[in-house]
Amino acid sequence: MEGVYIAKAAAAIAAALAMGIGSLMPAYGQGIVGAKACENIGKYPESARDIRNAMMMAMGMIETSAIYALLISGALIVFGLR
Repeated sequence: MEGVYIAKAAAAIAAALAMGIGSLMPAYGQGIVGAKACENIGKYPESARDIRNAMMMAMGMIETSAIYALLISGALIVFGLR
């Protein structure tokens, strides 16, 4: 019975690590994308719409990796704590 508790604890720790590490780098990447977009809008204000659209597409792609981390941690919690 002790092995079950160890497996449940390992699943909870793995879920926490998956969410922590899996959301750290996308947040950093989104900050870089936002900063560069603001910098380019400042340099080229006439193309602000194109830069904003490209930034939104890039933000959406970056955000999917954080969503995948959320799904993996959710799966670890649901299937690991049964």
